[in-house]
Amino acid sequence: MTQKILKVGSSAAVTIPKEVLREFGLRIGDRVQVETDKKRRVVMVKPLIFVKQELVDWTNGFIKKYRTALVALAKK
Repeated sequence: MTQKILKVGSSAAVTIPKEVLREFGLRIGDRVQVETDKKRRVVMVKPLIFVKQELVDWTNGFIKKYRTALVALAKK
């Protein structure tokens, strides 16, 4: 599939066909990560995977509560 680089303000953009958006579950406004590989001359666009704040809070609480035990386990 060939896409054209477009000028958007002082930046550039590449459009993503709606079929690709649908296939990857992406929507307008979603955040993506752009990675480059200069050696292979590749630009990759990857969807960001978000974790629910509830899980982050629970994990941080678990680590805080059991830090000593976790550090001891890591040393074994």
